[in-house]
Amino acid sequence: MKAVQYQKSGDPDVLTLVETERPDPAREEVLVEIRAASVNPVDAKIRQSGPGRLPKTTGSDLAGVVAAVGDGVSDYDVGDRVFATGLHTGRFSGGSFAEFATVPTDLLAPLPDDVSFKEGAAVALVGVTAWRALLHHAGLEPVETAFIHGGNGGVGHVAVGLADTLGSTPVTTARPSHHEMVSELGAETVLDYTRDDLTEAVREASTGADVILDHLPETYSELDVEVAAFNGDVVFIAGETTSLPNAAMARSKELDVHLMSMSNLATHAELPNIGPILDRLGRLLAADRLDVRIDRTHSLAEAAEAHRAVIEESIAGKIVVVP
Repeated sequence: MKAVQYQKSGDPDVLTLVETERPDPAREEVLVEIRAASVNPVDAKIRQSGPGRLPKTTGSDLAGVVAAVGDGVSDYDVGDRVFATGLHTGRFSGGSFAEFATVPTDLLAPLPDDVSFKEGAAVALVGVTAWRALLHHAGLEPVETAFIHGGNGGVGHVAVGLADTLGSTPVTTARPSHHEMVSELGAETVLDYTRDDLTEAVREASTGADVILDHLPETYSELDVEVAAFNGDVVFIAGETTSLPNAAMARSKELDVHLMSMSNLATHAELPNIGPILDRLGRLLAADRLDVRIDRTHSLAEAAEAHRAVIEESIAGKIVVVP
């Protein structure tokens, strides 16, 4: 089978399209014939740092058709449509930029017939991340305001739609060229993140954000404290910062800070329960209650271009790779 692998860590040019042996599913795994995968910033970070054994197949989420099942599998049959994420967990180091991949059954879910393979692959990792951030960590409730940094990005644009579906009020940032798209996803207010008065604009639009989702805390954690509501929740989904600045103000507002790992980087025993979240995301997509946007599609041979774009360009939604 064809797969995109790298023999050493480095820039996107280390990615190579190779012929490799098709894997067989182990116990409680299924073999998926991949119809679509997507690229995420975390894939580039893993490629740059090169954790784990090499060579490594890149890619963290997929959608496709079950081609074979391992021992102990009773919930899936050959021919079932599925989608999955969590492919770089501590106990499983496969990748999705390939024609086939084996996936543990607790990392995948049925893909509804009304949801395309591209949509399933695009929503998997970012949807699980947005769901866990807003619901599991912050406990977002209807009528609350959610301030989401980067509403055009992978996690950001799904978080905007999810917050709107939950009956909350999404306020977000994006460059002007993406404002229309983000508004269509349900954002109440979309602000240019480069404006000089961003803090004041967010405060005015949100009247105090009950939940804040931040993927660049090194840049925005001070703003987060300024715009948060009393007893608000601030969720850092990435970055090196682990605490809020201006401790006096953060304490006076009694803010809660949540540090979470992207679902596919969890290396501890308590792996997030991914399957049920994927199942709910698929149902929301099928019911037109959630939308995932695809910026562009690449082939496996264009994997390096996809990796480069997800870091260097302003993407509207997700980049999908099709074998």
